[in-house]
Amino acid sequence: MDRTGCSSGASDRRQTEESKPLLGEMSAPEGNKMGAAPCRRAPLHCNGMRYKLLQEGDIQVCVIRHPRTFLSKILTSKFLRRWEPHHLTLADNNVASATPAGYMENSISYSAIEDVQPLSWENAPKYCLQLTIPGGTVLLQAANSYLRDQWFHSLQWKKKIYKYKKVLDNPGRWEVVLKEIRTLVDMALTSPLQDESIHQAPLEIVSKLLSENNNLTTQDHESIIVAIAPLLENNHPPPDLCEFFCKHCRERPRSMVVIEVFTPVVQRILKHNMDFGKCPRLRLFTQEYILALNELNAGMEVVKKFIHSMHGPTGQCPHPRVLPNLVAVCLAAIYSCYEEFINSRDNSPSLKEIRNGCQQQCDRKPNLPLRLLHTSPDLVSQEATVTESRTKPPVVTSNEIHVEVERTNTANQKMTANAGNDSEPNLIDCLMVSPTCSTMSIELSAQADRILGCYVEILKMLSDYDDWRPALASLLQPIPFPKEALAHEKFTKELKYVIQRFAEDLRQEVHSCLLSVRAGKDGWFQLYSPGGVACDDDGELFASMVRVCHNVHILMGSCYKTKKFLLSLAENKLGPCMLLALRGNQTMVEILCLMLEYNIIDNNDTQLQIISTLESTDVGKRMYEQLCDRQRELKELQRKGGPTRLTLPSKSTDADLARLLSSGSFGNLENLSLAFTNVTSACAEYLIKLPSLKQLNLWSTQFGDAGLRLLSEHLTMLQVLNLCETPVTDAGLLALSSMKSLCSLNMNSTKLSADTYEDLKAKLPNLKEVDVRYTEAW
Repeated sequence: MDRTGCSSGASDRRQTEESKPLLGEMSAPEGNKMGAAPCRRAPLHCNGMRYKLLQEGDIQVCVIRHPRTFLSKILTSKFLRRWEPHHLTLADNNVASATPAGYMENSISYSAIEDVQPLSWENAPKYCLQLTIPGGTVLLQAANSYLRDQWFHSLQWKKKIYKYKKVLDNPGRWEVVLKEIRTLVDMALTSPLQDESIHQAPLEIVSKLLSENNNLTTQDHESIIVAIAPLLENNHPPPDLCEFFCKHCRERPRSMVVIEVFTPVVQRILKHNMDFGKCPRLRLFTQEYILALNELNAGMEVVKKFIHSMHGPTGQCPHPRVLPNLVAVCLAAIYSCYEEFINSRDNSPSLKEIRNGCQQQCDRKPNLPLRLLHTSPDLVSQEATVTESRTKPPVVTSNEIHVEVERTNTANQKMTANAGNDSEPNLIDCLMVSPTCSTMSIELSAQADRILGCYVEILKMLSDYDDWRPALASLLQPIPFPKEALAHEKFTKELKYVIQRFAEDLRQEVHSCLLSVRAGKDGWFQLYSPGGVACDDDGELFASMVRVCHNVHILMGSCYKTKKFLLSLAENKLGPCMLLALRGNQTMVEILCLMLEYNIIDNNDTQLQIISTLESTDVGKRMYEQLCDRQRELKELQRKGGPTRLTLPSKSTDADLARLLSSGSFGNLENLSLAFTNVTSACAEYLIKLPSLKQLNLWSTQFGDAGLRLLSEHLTMLQVLNLCETPVTDAGLLALSSMKSLCSLNMNSTKLSADTYEDLKAKLPNLKEVDVRYTEAW
């Protein structure tokens, strides 16, 4: 095999394939023996020089056809020779001219070149190269010695790479092949050429060899990996080689090759890669390497040490590409965990549908006409805007009865529409109540579960570094996870640590990333708020987010930003804020007081409900009294009586309702919505103390028969009642026959029987509108 070496102050010693003396060794040609003037090979010294690999260039060419013994005579004769200018291209297989004519009419194959050497002769110094071919010599004359040496090293490199491709295309014994690979690697490492392809070409040759030979033993795999390891220190592995490395990580995660050879390779990828999209297999290899580390005995401790090594021991990471590359690997790995689940479902619901607790597409019930007692166009249901902000109940029209389901009308859109009207927006629209979220059944395989745990843990590690946190928050702000992950309780519970770290960070560039990227899109602020798809702590994390944002605005001393922040809360998360304040959260009490002080809320009913919420706790009552000392208008508002409309935030309980109703006067309350809360029949004892109540919405609550019987005895003036998706049965529904004022009744998806339905029709003469879909009476 060829060896190429350079030493300062000494001639290069090189051997051709035929073991001839190569350039740099002083040797007299045979012509000298015949008395010809001395012709010698020019010594070539490296002297630390580095050259760019030539692919093409202009050079003078002369071709001499002769027996080898007469070469020196010809070179020293005076008839030398006509030189032709050519633009030569060093292709993969041959040397060719851009103008194939004269000396270069035919290209010269590398396999036909027996030797390449610099050449000079007395009395006519030329910067020449001699290419020995069968039956003659090709002389190349450069403009200076540097160009000559550049052409020389480039030709030598092309010729040897061509030979190695041929040899390794038809491998024989693997011990010989391994020796050839080692020699190839050594040649690349000692070459004076400086070019990306110098190290990439051997890697591509080995990559092709491995892809075409799948019968290698594990020991052969490891030997080849160790042999090419020096080339990987400064080069990314090509795609096929990445595939081979991935396979090795999966099959032998505990191999020492993973630690000793792959670690510097992955470190270089994370530090220098600019775009995984151009080479996704680099990302896959990095992913498999981290999973292999996790398979070691120490498990996540080894992964943690690796992450720390990528950051460095100081407080500031010196490599700006490491974090985005690590995040890209994590996101791809997490997505792969849900890929099988995503692909197994034909109609995957949107995140909004998941958040709204809708059924999967295949299970959704069709939109069908309602069954009415009387099709009168005079009565329009005023059922407390039954679905609050997310989903409207069936809208009944006369003559042509149909159901209109709208799942996309958010309260933001409602408030925007109302802003242009003269009438005030109603309380329910202002509260932005989110329906409860039905849990999706997501079961991951054992392997996917391990992958998910590993990469969520890495995200948690990344969030612990102060210098990485701003960039990490920015990268995660658009919520770059599949909707299935956000509906998966295990994932959101683990990711909560990362969001908590963002919420605790006082830097605005960090905690501001908890908000949505653009209007109309949910951010982490919304997802982890009470009623949000990821909330599992009754709003503790949400309160922490609000507290940090609020305190930062106060510290900044910006009235404008504080008011803008409060307005955003009022438009999007007033319901959760009121629920947490009702439970004594001091931050939320402060927020509600500020909303009143800054006149954020225009609707009188909403202001009255906020006041009632504040007065339901000791801390709230104290802060509200302090506020009243500064705001006389609030006292005047409270003297006018309680609200006429009231909506309890989702996730509220019987205790929350009791505290709210006991905090003030609700004698004027006509419209009460408890939809999508956690109230039960126990709250009926508070409801019967509302003498003016005409509309009651209990959709999707745990309100049962005992509560209905109590209501029927006391709320005889009730006109609209929504019991959709409640656990009521005939035993409780029969008691409604005493409520003669009922004109609208929704019993959709209850345990209503046909007999009870007929009995109600007979005993409720004013009932004009009823929904009995998905019951026995339908």
